[in-house]
Formats: sequence, structure tokens, C-alpha cells
Amino acid sequence: MDLELAGKVVVVTGGSRGIGLACARAFAVEGAKVAIMARTQTALLEAATELAGAGLAVHTECVEMGDAQAVQAAIERIEVAVGPIDVLVNSAGAAKYHPVDSTDSTRWADGMRDKYMPTVTALDAVIPRMAQRGRGAIVNIAGTGGKLANPLHIAGGAANAALLLVSATTAKAWGHRGIRINAINPGPIETDRAKAALRVKSQTSGRPEDELRAEVAARLPLGRYGQPQEVAAVAVFLASARASFITGASVAVDGGAMCLP
Repeated sequence: MDLELAGKVVVVTGGSRGIGLACARAFAVEGAKVAIMARTQTALLEAATELAGAGLAVHTECVEMGDAQAVQAAIERIEVAVGPIDVLVNSAGAAKYHPVDSTDSTRWADGMRDKYMPTVTALDAVIPRMAQRGRGAIVNIAGTGGKLANPLHIAGGAANAALLLVSATTAKAWGHRGIRINAINPGPIETDRAKAALRVKSQTSGRPEDELRAEVAARLPLGRYGQPQEVAAVAVFLASARASFITGASVAVDGGAMCLP
């Protein structure tokens, strides 16, 4: 199946690790020109080196994704160096997990800063450029915490829920300008974020992380954690010409977590 992504310019925020890195790799394999953005230079260089080892080249931009001016400047550099952006994948940011009895009020602002703001600053920088050209596809990664109540992830879940609303609303607002915007809701995926969640749950419950991990996997209808590349495959499809009539959608990639009571 030809996804018509060869030669397209794709920007992946949070592209230095986990789901973001898997997305960068998947688009590069399709022949896209990929730029990755992240806040840590070392992680960016490691990601670029890893991809280069597979014969895949990427442009890198080190930027604090919550800084609107810095993001605008980075997007400008990408368009000069790589070309007009056709696809934006927002995978940057991860809100922390907190014990159920936490009363630290800063966690609410932290959740929005760590997950919500990296996405909306990228949207503000890229959407006007896409609108001017009359085309573009955007995929926002927003965890299932935005739909499923998790007592250890209340602030982060709120940030993800906000991103789901932003995704649907911007899709409605910009569809007439040729921009499609969709969201992916990853469930338990083998990433550092999943490991962080297990650490907090282990600290709270006093149970071993391995035991908790096996319990999570066993509860899923598919009986296992997902892999970052399985999320990336959906992102590639949603950004492609094969998904040309899909916008405002929220796709769960969660092994059936949404099916649980």
C-alpha cells in the first residue's frame, strides 16, 4: 500500500525516545524527510545516531517545547533546512504520576506544563503555516489517561483529556483549510513512561514492579503490553493519504484497555 509519504516533511516532537522515536523511524522508512524535536541534546544525538545506523537521516532541534517563542524559532529553522511541514506528530511531554494521597497543588500546573503545553505550542507554530498552504496532517499522542480514570495520574489525565478536546476542536476549526487533526490514545506501551507509572504504583502499594506489570498485562484482552512501533504504525496511517477522510478522531492503541469495566 502506497501511503504517499515519500518526500513529505514530517516533524515529530518528543522524537528522541519512546513512541516519538518510533514514529520518526516509521516515517523515515516511508521515505519522509523527518525532523525530531526534544529538549535534551544528548538524547537527540543518541536518537539520530541510532537512526543513522539503520540508514535513516533526521534533522534535530533541541528546544524546550513549552517555550512558545523557542518552538516558533525551531519550526522556522526546520522549514528553512528541510522544507514546508506536511505532517506534525506531537509526542512530546509526559505528566508525572503521583500517590493517591498527594495534596501538592503544584501537580496540577505541572501536569499542564509537562503534557498539555508542549502540544499546543507546536500546534500554534505549525497550523498557520499549514493553513496558508491549504494542506497538512497532525497527530496528537494523548494517553488513555484522558479517558480512563487513574487515581495515580489525575493531573496527567486531566492534561490528556484537555488535549483530546483540543484535537477535536482544532480539527473542526481548520478542516476547511485542508488540515486534518487526529489523536492517538496509547494504553500500556513498553516505554519509560510506563515504567515510571509502575514505580509509583509499587511505592504506593508495596508490591514488586514485576508483579504489578504482569497484572496489568493479564487484565488486557490482548494479554500484553504494546510496543512503540505499534503506535507509530497508526500515526503513519493517520498522517497518510489513505486516511484522507479521517479527522477529529481519537484512536485507542491500548490492547483493549477501553473494553475493561
